[in-house]
Amino acid sequence: MSQHISLVAPLVICLSGCSSIVSKSDYPVSINSSPDGAAFVITNRSGETVHSGNTPSTIILKSSAGYFKGESYKVMLNKVGFSPKEYTLNSSVDGWYFGNLLLGGLIGMLIVDPITGAMYNLPARVDVSLDSQSVSIDSGVLTIASIDSLSPQQLAKLVPIK
Repeated sequence: MSQHISLVAPLVICLSGCSSIVSKSDYPVSINSSPDGAAFVITNRSGETVHSGNTPSTIILKSSAGYFKGESYKVMLNKVGFSPKEYTLNSSVDGWYFGNLLLGGLIGMLIVDPITGAMYNLPARVDVSLDSQSVSIDSGVLTIASIDSLSPQQLAKLVPIK
């Protein structure tokens, strides 16, 4: 029996990837905006909508888009009275992936972790600050904006009222 274990144990170690053991391929990501209550839509690198909701929210996203391909997401945020904003969320190589040099070997490095997606990770949170919309006379709608939220070009166009 112990002879079988001594034969199977190295095989299991060689057929596993270090990141697959220590990490995961799906990550909870907290989507936040300032101010809260912005609607968001998340699309993956293929342009498919993978999630939508309102901030703050925590969602589960895959870190991989395929074999040796990290996932990239676009997060579009909208809120009435604020300019729409886009944020790009990219996966990065997980540090545990390089543990294959010691534990998982070439099979873990070239097959297991890339196939499972465990070679990549995602940040735990996205924080986006929304900008107030400026005055729009063309549409016939007047939006009040703080002077602090105006661009230098808009500030240059201001005229004092006497």
